Amino acid sequence: MANYRGGVTIPPASIRVTEVLAALSLTTDLATGAPFEKGLATCLVATDLAERAGLDEADRRTVFHAALLGAIGCTSRASENAAAFADDVAFQQAYHVADRGDPQFFENQMKEFGSWAPDRQPQLRDRFETLAPDQRSAAVRSVCEVSRALGPRLGLPEAAVVALTEVKERWDGLGAPERLRGETISLAGRIVHIAEQAVLASAERGREEALAELRRRAGGHLDPDLVALFSADADAVWDCIDVPDVLDTVVRREPGVPLHVRTGERLGLCLALAIVVDLKGRWLLGHSGHVAELAGAAAGLSGMSADECETMRAAALLHDIGRAGVSSAIWDRPGPLGPGDRERVRLHTYWTERVLRRCPGLADLADTAAGHHERLDGSGYHRGIRGRDSAKPARILAAADVFAALTEPRPHRPAFAADDAARELMVAAKAGELDREACAAVVEAAGLPTPRADLPCGLTEREVEVLRLAARGLSNRQIAAELVVSERTVGHHLAHIYDKTGHRTRAGAAVFAMEHGLLPG
Repeated sequence: MANYRGGVTIPPASIRVTEVLAALSLTTDLATGAPFEKGLATCLVATDLAERAGLDEADRRTVFHAALLGAIGCTSRASENAAAFADDVAFQQAYHVADRGDPQFFENQMKEFGSWAPDRQPQLRDRFETLAPDQRSAAVRSVCEVSRALGPRLGLPEAAVVALTEVKERWDGLGAPERLRGETISLAGRIVHIAEQAVLASAERGREEALAELRRRAGGHLDPDLVALFSADADAVWDCIDVPDVLDTVVRREPGVPLHVRTGERLGLCLALAIVVDLKGRWLLGHSGHVAELAGAAAGLSGMSADECETMRAAALLHDIGRAGVSSAIWDRPGPLGPGDRERVRLHTYWTERVLRRCPGLADLADTAAGHHERLDGSGYHRGIRGRDSAKPARILAAADVFAALTEPRPHRPAFAADDAARELMVAAKAGELDREACAAVVEAAGLPTPRADLPCGLTEREVEVLRLAARGLSNRQIAAELVVSERTVGHHLAHIYDKTGHRTRAGAAVFAMEHGLLPG
């Protein structure tokens, strides 16, 4: 657990990796419009079922991790889903329970589909109903590429990563992306399917109707034998989530020997969370890593210790995880936001704080990470902290976030030149919004030369340029216009990129670029 000294949260000496994975699970709850702690509850139900099925410790550990992080790839197509269905979060909420295998039930579901955008509901419904199987498979393949890229970084066993690529498969073979059928889906994958549907249905309609829903899906969406196993002692299965603290119970029920990392070694885990969140918007790719680089360097220039600089980088990587709960239609919008959307934006720092505060291994980062939109004059959000009530790390992070955002393109403007961004930063300091010393440190940090290592996977400079644009969702024609080359040349570059990196979707390319520090750029 985190400790406190002088009213400030200090990090523990070592961190249970599962606590960090729990934070990622909570973040994916926000991104999918699921009840908060849905992923944690799914993990408990799946682990209980695995025990009832007689799985050994290694297989139960596979189920545990696959259930906890079943939605890790949920932001892979956030921008595309927002553009096609008006709100990616609301779309995900509907998509997770849609059942195409039962025509009558699916028809009834479609009567409500798109209700989040009443003026466009008929068009949204028609668009979803007419998606061809190959289109659905292509969309889910993006989810799978993100899961496969990030799973090993998070320390997940290979069997759990495989199960994560099966989250949209179905017992009847009508799923995606590979249309696996029956026992060709891993046992872990089939257990996770049942646990997720049980938790979602019980949250919406209660346990009795949830059990009826599992039985209705048996033999179609779900493995009928596993549904029978659940039904045989359903009350006892439900009891596993009827606990005072779901997260604490998840941590205690982790099968096998738990993994720990020292506090200073959690940056790799934090980067994985940052990548999931930065995928929320095509204009946000690499933003969290950019802020972390600036904030960490500025902290060092401000006299903070090496350990404090590492903590600063970790907080910076996680400062925007609350973005997951805000529709990408807002983050990608080129025009001005209305009052309602501005309020939704202001909530993202609240959710950042709640997720981090909830997880003991990250609680020491909550105040700093959630304070990046606070302002010295009290005009910031979400707590409206004024003056020196804002701690030094939060003041540095606020300045780093502003500078990074200014020097990155946004849907309503091109990127500022570094000199222009520095001037804007100092104007904000003079106006009493940002800390002058923090701004000066960030500007100095931005001027430090950053030697680049050899490009990864043998990519050329031109291939990196193409990769950056493709990761942001530009078409071949748009990339060609941007780089003043032919579409055919772009196609050749993309073929080489795919061969060298092993990624064949925009989301996969974006993850690769962020992992190797190629975005923003």
